[in-house]
Amino acid sequence: MTDATSDRLAGATDRTRLDRLRAGLKRRHAKEARFKWYGRLAIAAAVLCLAILLFFFNDTANTEFYTHTVTVPVYMDPARVDRAYPQGSNFEQLAAEQQLARWGVQDDAAGRASAEMRGLFSSELKFVAADLVAKRPDIIGETVPLAAPLSDDADLYLKGEISKSTPEDQRRLTDRQIAWLERMQAEGVVGAHFNTALFTNGDSTQPELAGVLGAVVGSALLLMVTALIAIPLGVGAAVWLEEFAPKNRLTDIIEVNINNLAAVPSIVYGLLGLALFINWMHLPRASPLVGGLVLALMALPTLVIATRSSLKAVPPSIREAALAMGASRTQTVFSHVLPLAMPGVMTGAIISMAHALGETAPLLLIGMVSFVPGVPHAIDQPVGALPSLIYIWENASERAFHERTAAAIIVLLVFMIIMNAAAIILRRRFERRW
Repeated sequence: MTDATSDRLAGATDRTRLDRLRAGLKRRHAKEARFKWYGRLAIAAAVLCLAILLFFFNDTANTEFYTHTVTVPVYMDPARVDRAYPQGSNFEQLAAEQQLARWGVQDDAAGRASAEMRGLFSSELKFVAADLVAKRPDIIGETVPLAAPLSDDADLYLKGEISKSTPEDQRRLTDRQIAWLERMQAEGVVGAHFNTALFTNGDSTQPELAGVLGAVVGSALLLMVTALIAIPLGVGAAVWLEEFAPKNRLTDIIEVNINNLAAVPSIVYGLLGLALFINWMHLPRASPLVGGLVLALMALPTLVIATRSSLKAVPPSIREAALAMGASRTQTVFSHVLPLAMPGVMTGAIISMAHALGETAPLLLIGMVSFVPGVPHAIDQPVGALPSLIYIWENASERAFHERTAAAIIVLLVFMIIMNAAAIILRRRFERRW
């Protein structure tokens, strides 16, 4: 074989290898490009789902952030207003009769007209009038303007949730009530304003008076008890397992069980809390104390795992340097390792608390599914929480409660977003890169 032939064969071999190399690089670059597009599509799908969720809740709840009130002049008839006990006076009937009299509408013997007019006013009107008489008894015998919310059905009609085209026997407002409501609106005695009651009232049997304040305070008390129990225990257990515990069969079993407990359904923790804290220890049912204990048990595995991961992320050179300088094992851990791991610990704590905030099943099993009016002030009182309030409102028979459910969900989502944003900010603020 001549040298020229050998050179041609060697050149052909090199070209073949180069072509294979180029083809392999092309396939690898194509895979990398596809992977990048898969990631972009996944992010786009997640953002789209979040946008659809927010749009759905906002479209349902936007009408709940404003409400309608009616202001009517009422003559405080001395013959019908009890000066000693104004709460016993029927101010709603008084306002309805006088409103009909101003329009020249005659009530029938059965009082149907006044009953229908009374159905346009919220029961809050009698409390407003009673408080006014209690504070100023001298107004008895005078005509005073009373401002109160409209009833839930009247409010829904003005928001477009009840249609006049619907047959009368299929809606809760009669044709006459709708005509009166439109007349009051035309006279300017009905006005729309921001629904402050949604954020300043507790739960109520009347949808137009129900608010989330009691549930927000209840959730805050729950998180306080959960944090006071779960964070010290979770961080302490993680520090001991990661830094001090001997590596033997017992610690291996503990680690496996902690990982398994993180995957246990939350309803199991509710059953545990019902059996242990209520039936055996006889702690107050539906109280933040019991709820906080249950949620703390549920948050502990997640907190332990997150804290251990943060401790593992601290370079071994930190420990070695501290020990070389004469520090004890305890001083090394609590003066050097744990402070450096604190961003991850705080992130895990906040995320576990946010997870506990959104839990519903354990709270239902320990009794936080009943009607609790007012705002709680102690951890041993029955309370509600935002997730359980959403469950109660969604299962209520009145349609107006369903509208408020979406508003309560938005409030809960805002709290979740704030807590997760705080976790991200803390991590970026205190994170150190090695």
